[in-house]
Amino acid sequence: MFTEVQVTILLTALKSGAPKLTHVIPAQGRDSVSAVTSLGNEVFVLRQNSQQVEVYDASTFTLQRNITVPGLGRWSRGLAACDYEHDSIHRAELSGSNAVKKWSVGSGQRGLSVNKEHNVVVACRRADKIQEYTTYGALVREISLQQAGVKRPWHAVQLSTGDYVVSDWDSPGVVSVVGIDGRVVHRYCPSWSSDLGKMNHPSGLALTKNDDILVADACNSRILLVNSSLSSARKLALPVDDEIQSPWGLCLDESRGRLYVGESGGNYRVLVFDRVWL
Repeated sequence: MFTEVQVTILLTALKSGAPKLTHVIPAQGRDSVSAVTSLGNEVFVLRQNSQQVEVYDASTFTLQRNITVPGLGRWSRGLAACDYEHDSIHRAELSGSNAVKKWSVGSGQRGLSVNKEHNVVVACRRADKIQEYTTYGALVREISLQQAGVKRPWHAVQLSTGDYVVSDWDSPGVVSVVGIDGRVVHRYCPSWSSDLGKMNHPSGLALTKNDDILVADACNSRILLVNSSLSSARKLALPVDDEIQSPWGLCLDESRGRLYVGESGGNYRVLVFDRVWL
């Protein structure tokens, strides 16, 4: 029988273990993984050229069902779900009714996220702005990114401070924290001479409970962990025999110590890493 101290030490030892690749959700055809997210005991995967969202069991990773989203464009980038061709967001019910609500957003939208107010945050790439909506399509706020110098926003997530982290799809790439007034609070743009070198088309973002930021550095085929003040970063050591290929979609499930990485190149997989304690 373990004492309380022994149990605490045991849990600490378990949590300190290195990340491990525990499962791979294989490609469906030759379509890139645009986004991946999880809710409860389900994992949702969106691929290009598809009007369906794949739903997997988070324990067995067996395909449970597909959610059909009529009218979804081939360049969809986010869940739930971003439509590049028609500049719109599709809200699909999970109840099995396949009911879909759709509303228009700013031009060239990319990644979607949900903030602590349960609103949808969308990065509008061609309009150089962030928009925040209720899940029923009512505009809450719109933030211009022009004065922040963010020219190709790909993904935006909201910090606990109320500021927004935005990835700028460019090379060399930039990750910025901007306030609701659109002004830059912090910026991460490493030089070639830094230990990590420059970012090359940063795309998907994910937040830890401490507001540290995971960045999918797509064309460098790596995942970076940047602290909340954007003053330091490191590459995550994620064991994959043939390396991560062009990651776009990220989803961090801290309750399980799990990270999902969706590939837009290579084998177009979703990589599932456990023991990711950040």
